[in-house]
Amino acid sequence: MLFSYTYVPHQLERMQRFINFIFYQVWCRAPKLGAYDLSLFDGNLPLKEVMVSFAYDDTKAGDRFSSQVQAIYESFSKLPRREISKIKKWYQANNNIQQICANHPTAQIARYSDIAISHKGLGDQLAAFFKELYSQSLLDLAALRAKIGDIDNHYEAFVRVNDAGKCPFCGINDLLGGYHSKREAYDHYLPKKIYPFNSINFKNLVPACHHCNSSYKTSKDPAYTPKDPARDTLRRKFFYPYATVPRAIELHVSLQHAGIDQLTPAEITLTFGPDAISEEIDTWRDVYAVEERYKAKILGKNDGKYWLTQVLDEWGQNGRLPSDYLASLTRQAERHPYAECNFLKKPFLEACRQIGLFDLP
Repeated sequence: MLFSYTYVPHQLERMQRFINFIFYQVWCRAPKLGAYDLSLFDGNLPLKEVMVSFAYDDTKAGDRFSSQVQAIYESFSKLPRREISKIKKWYQANNNIQQICANHPTAQIARYSDIAISHKGLGDQLAAFFKELYSQSLLDLAALRAKIGDIDNHYEAFVRVNDAGKCPFCGINDLLGGYHSKREAYDHYLPKKIYPFNSINFKNLVPACHHCNSSYKTSKDPAYTPKDPARDTLRRKFFYPYATVPRAIELHVSLQHAGIDQLTPAEITLTFGPDAISEEIDTWRDVYAVEERYKAKILGKNDGKYWLTQVLDEWGQNGRLPSDYLASLTRQAERHPYAECNFLKKPFLEACRQIGLFDLP
């Protein structure tokens, strides 16, 4: 991840607080609370109003939500205390996104596959419930929207603060902003198909360009190395999308020869740094296919090859030396690294200089 987002508080966070109440105060206390009824929500009156509306109004999504809450309650009511305690720890860990990203030793996260080992039926119920929490059919219900607001309003507030206009996961593609009538999709950083409990946690929801979200990351799990048949998967570090400590990824490009028109991806080497965050960088490169995409950009007729043409034209037609051009680009890249892909353009043109493309005839 080239740069972090600034987290923007919003009333939509109330939905996660509703789920917290349902989990801790209703489901986890089910063995001692008796039969399920709406009085279980008396401790959270805004949520109770939503649950009453869902129970009695004729809406498919509301009825499904209400029915699922009750069915999971009944499953929890049969669990021994030690099992509920274990599930509580999973819930807490899965919602501490920052600790998961850091691969903190206390972050004992759980996937649906982990729950299914001892609780297949409950795992299926949780999957059906949490995978639907982010659905527009649920979030658009009037009774719920009146309490938590809507996702479009959150996005408007988000891009007012996060106004770089570029996807931080690739730095290549633009993000729709305040002057657009549409918005980008929110990626579940920890995929909702794999992880329970955090599908409506906005620390786990990040706007991303279509290519990062739908073409490259899809449902890849950033918390684990890709599965190797010869061994178990291993946990790994990855970038926390809302980190408050600034960082800068270093990128160096080298070319095997000066024949740009014949250059292939295999003849381009990309080196990333600094070493202090090498594990996070490796995960980012894997999940978002960074090398493939940056090499394709370098080899593109209207990208890398055009960047080179700009320098040669300035040199040949206007007498501006490549060193002067690169000095200006260095200043621009420091101030605006993501404008015109300066973060990639600069190291590529430096590689062109090193391979001799700007040597005097």
